[in-house]
Amino acid sequence: MARPNVLVTRRIHPDALHMLQSVAEVDLWTEDRPIPRDELLRRVARADGLYTMLTDRVDEELLEQAPRLRVVSNMAVGYDNIDVAACTRRGIPVGHTPGVLTDTTADLAFALILAAARRLVEAVDYVRAGKWTTWSPDLFLGYDVYGSTLGILGLGRIGTAVARRATGFGMRVLYHSRTRHEEVEAALGITYVDFDTLLGESDILSIHTPLTEETYHLIGAAELSRMKSTAILVNTARGGVVDPMALYQALKNGTIAYAALDVTEPEPIPADHPLLSLPNCIVVPHIGSASHATRRRMAIMAAENLLAGLEGRQLPYCVNPEVYTHPSH
Repeated sequence: MARPNVLVTRRIHPDALHMLQSVAEVDLWTEDRPIPRDELLRRVARADGLYTMLTDRVDEELLEQAPRLRVVSNMAVGYDNIDVAACTRRGIPVGHTPGVLTDTTADLAFALILAAARRLVEAVDYVRAGKWTTWSPDLFLGYDVYGSTLGILGLGRIGTAVARRATGFGMRVLYHSRTRHEEVEAALGITYVDFDTLLGESDILSIHTPLTEETYHLIGAAELSRMKSTAILVNTARGGVVDPMALYQALKNGTIAYAALDVTEPEPIPADHPLLSLPNCIVVPHIGSASHATRRRMAIMAAENLLAGLEGRQLPYCVNPEVYTHPSH
């Protein structure tokens, strides 16, 4: 019996690659950049399984080019790059990698909070430029994290993990989320507030909401204007939640004090983007889950999803379980 063909759109951890190669013919894109769209469409035509990254758009156009496709496995928690409904209509299960990156991403969010509040990147650049000639009482004055008010937008797994870290810094934690989580409030001593209160009272606003039609540019000029002039905005969720040009104007004009971003719109952000010209904006290249252990586990979870789909088993981490009762499956 012929082995199935699997298209893997980026280099992945060797352990996960070995799992796939043991049962399938693997077509691996090895360049250190996203696979070009035309190349993706060409290669997916003979794929039984597709192992994707957030940089790969899986839509009607792609699915029409992939008559053999039986499973899509996304190596990410989010899946806004995939038209899940289109996959479901074709009886194609979609996998993702939830849970595993929660604490790693929460660590990065808190690192960005600290770096922005204490202006660490500016200070490092100052020393490297040879400008540090003496101690000064007003050099790189920042903001205290301990005792400040942290606002969390979206209290999912990662937002909850950030809230848990904040309690160790003696922070007052507010949150706004689509669903209220009274058990987390009781466990961590945090407070649910409406969206306007979150904007107005937060010293630091940390974004953890998924990107949907409702949350696209949720943070725009009007929302930024309701924040404190000393406020810090941190985004480790999805770049599209924040209007980048509104953020640029708010940072440039002093509407808010600082921003620290792990995600951007567009992504990757061009080197000449206005946000990168600002001293009060830190941008890192989507490294929220970038620890050795977490990326290995993500790769293996995605491989487990793919293999289950190829073998006709239910995916262990399935985005669209309704596919198994869909008439086309």
